[in-house]
Amino acid sequence: MNPLEAPLEARTVAKVSARFLPLLIVCYFVAYLDRVNVSFAALTMKPDLGLSATAYGFGAGIFFLAYFLFEVPSNLLLVRYGARTWIARIMFSWGVLSGAMAFVSGETSFYVIRLLLGVAEAGFFPGIIFFLTLWFPAAYRARIIGYFMAAIPISTVVGAPASGLLLGLDGLLGLKGWQWLFIIEAVPAVILSVVVYFYLTDRPADATWLDVEERTWLVSRLDQEQKQRETRHNYGLMEALLNPKVLALGVVYFGVVATNYGLTFFLPQMVQEFGMSNFKIGLVSALPYFVGTVSIVLWGRRSDRKLERRFHLAFPLLVAAAATAAAAALDDPALKMIAFCIAGFGIFGSMPVFWTLPTAFLSGPAAAGGIAMINSIGNLAGFAAPYAMGWIRDTTGSYAGGLLSLAASGLIAMIIVLALGHDRALERVPNAIDSAG
Repeated sequence: MNPLEAPLEARTVAKVSARFLPLLIVCYFVAYLDRVNVSFAALTMKPDLGLSATAYGFGAGIFFLAYFLFEVPSNLLLVRYGARTWIARIMFSWGVLSGAMAFVSGETSFYVIRLLLGVAEAGFFPGIIFFLTLWFPAAYRARIIGYFMAAIPISTVVGAPASGLLLGLDGLLGLKGWQWLFIIEAVPAVILSVVVYFYLTDRPADATWLDVEERTWLVSRLDQEQKQRETRHNYGLMEALLNPKVLALGVVYFGVVATNYGLTFFLPQMVQEFGMSNFKIGLVSALPYFVGTVSIVLWGRRSDRKLERRFHLAFPLLVAAAATAAAAALDDPALKMIAFCIAGFGIFGSMPVFWTLPTAFLSGPAAAGGIAMINSIGNLAGFAAPYAMGWIRDTTGSYAGGLLSLAASGLIAMIIVLALGHDRALERVPNAIDSAG
């Protein structure tokens, strides 16, 4: 890279980061909280509605079946209509449906609203990942995706104690505490949908808030990287959707998601067995996510600094699998939570590095479709893992078997990562970039 370009690059990336990341982090924080707040509502909702662990696990997971079916179409519509319009639509509809969860009255209505919530939210996460590839060069993506995805553990670090407190509103205006939890936590999504519509910019060429020099450099750099990828292989949409590497990465992400959601939907109930109040359950359940907040940021930065992806993905997957298996074998509450915290490092450390792999070799509509395909396959684990955890709990009376199944998913994902490999040349800075256009 021309040394004279370094200040321009640093200034441009910093300006784009400051423009988008705070809003996107808040949006994903709200999205994830609305997706998983059912895990805290379940502490009192399950007995109120008479839901078994199996019925709860099925209802928690059915969200992801709809998510799977509508993920790719939603991301292709985002390409057609632009991120600003489509992401605002997603946020408004999921906010309304998340609030509707307050009025479920039994198994059937629980299943229906969770299913519709999956339809509404489909495309949000892969849409944002695709959006970030339109704005950030490859060398920055692990750290940028890490900052964005830090909303996942932060949503639990903040949301777990908050959800525990909201359950304490039981009886206010004749509503249960879990009903207030759904209503209050749904409001921000509706408000943010308006902010997103008026604030996001679809593409760098439209960024009037960048200086001409900054805008020209960014468009040129991203164009050069796209040409570099397409020189290796210019994938069409259907070719990307059926590409063996894309499908294999979907299986890897299935393992990542399984370890995450298997714990997310049942950790508060496992902690409840320690004999704590709802507020203390929220605090203790947040501990692995505090560790995850640190790892998702620092591990992604380390991967970018080394420009190495394979080890930086395989190692945290191994840690997640080993620590989850250890938690299954431990009975002491303190030791079990230590194991869950170590698992939190692995689960969340793997996430930002994972998404550098498909974005390194896919671009344009192929990237939109491929990213959505990978995310949709992976998020099938959002159905399978909670359902398996609930069924194993009802069948055996213990969470140990379910935790071991999560550990096996992470281990299989690690083996596939090592077998796939990664072409580091796809992410190197192009040799010649004309910043003057």
